[in-house]
Amino acid sequence: MPTAADIAQHLDALLRVHEIPDYPPALNGLQLQSRGEVTRVAAAVDFSLRTVDAAIAADADLLLVHHGMFWGGAQRITGLVYDRIARLVARDVAVYAAHLPLDAHPTLGNNALLARTLGLVPSAGFARYQTVDVGLRGECDERTSNIVERARAHAHRHDGDVVATPFAADRRTYRWAVCTGAGASSDTLREALSLGVDTLIVGEGPHHTAVEAADQGLVVIYAGHYATETLGVCALAEEVERAFGVPWTFVEAPTGL
Repeated sequence: MPTAADIAQHLDALLRVHEIPDYPPALNGLQLQSRGEVTRVAAAVDFSLRTVDAAIAADADLLLVHHGMFWGGAQRITGLVYDRIARLVARDVAVYAAHLPLDAHPTLGNNALLARTLGLVPSAGFARYQTVDVGLRGECDERTSNIVERARAHAHRHDGDVVATPFAADRRTYRWAVCTGAGASSDTLREALSLGVDTLIVGEGPHHTAVEAADQGLVVIYAGHYATETLGVCALAEEVERAFGVPWTFVEAPTGL
């Protein structure tokens, strides 16, 4: 059976972890090593006490997450921070995190998989961050309500829901863009408008983005930060099973956002 280091080396190359820029706290790659072999993988959106305990309960030796151990930046290893790490070390469970490298991946990425889930075929990138397009965009001719309902069906599978800015019942979407997670911002709205996008699909965003979008005639579909980012970690775990023959399980831990 492979070690966590073996799997990390494979995923690092596949996701281009050392080439894709990201926010400093992301620390993409192997965040916590282990001593033994990996016989089962657990996949989760977030690193939390819930996902740590669920991974241990599932007898996993490796926890794959999108939002990693150090998302809040440098912290003292006391209290809850200590408890999370101590439980993993005691059971020899490794942790691997992939943030923007996973968002941006053309086949395993959250954006590519959400577009596919919504029946949308991308033709270009979107949501530029430094040197990479994190999101995707494309063209279609479909009722906006149909896209909302597909997004809602996916969100409901993960105890979430969808909110969309107001639109007419017969409105159609012709140019769309998607950026999962916290994808609605002043920057992404400006980019969408400059590209002629009429429907923007994101996980979440601040209130002012809904106000601005309505004034500009842009519909924003807020499909849930958590729900829109369940897809990538599952695809990553499937890739580990394909490459190394290691079974996996998904840890469902919705946040309500």
